[in-house]
Amino acid sequence: MLSLTIVVLVTAAAGFIVWANDKRHTRYGVILPAGVAVGVGAVSWIILMAAGFGYLPGMTWLPWVLPMVVGSAAALAVVLYVGRTRAKHDLERLTAALRL
Repeated sequence: MLSLTIVVLVTAAAGFIVWANDKRHTRYGVILPAGVAVGVGAVSWIILMAAGFGYLPGMTWLPWVLPMVVGSAAALAVVLYVGRTRAKHDLERLTAALRL
């Protein structure tokens, strides 16, 4: 269970770092990338542990490292998608409001 705690803490930190480094971070909340990273990391940890990778000799690193990498990548992906989409929609709504 200690490995899940570490995965959650590392992925949450990675999500906050991704949010802080995004130039469009005012378009969405601070919890979005951290929450996505923690959710994806925890689910992937659960899947890997249920598959038995936590107890195979030579493979014990897999449920530690892979969920952290996957969670961080998911946070980056959601930030890129949501940031661009929100900026585009906000610009369209502002243009429509100014035309009135």
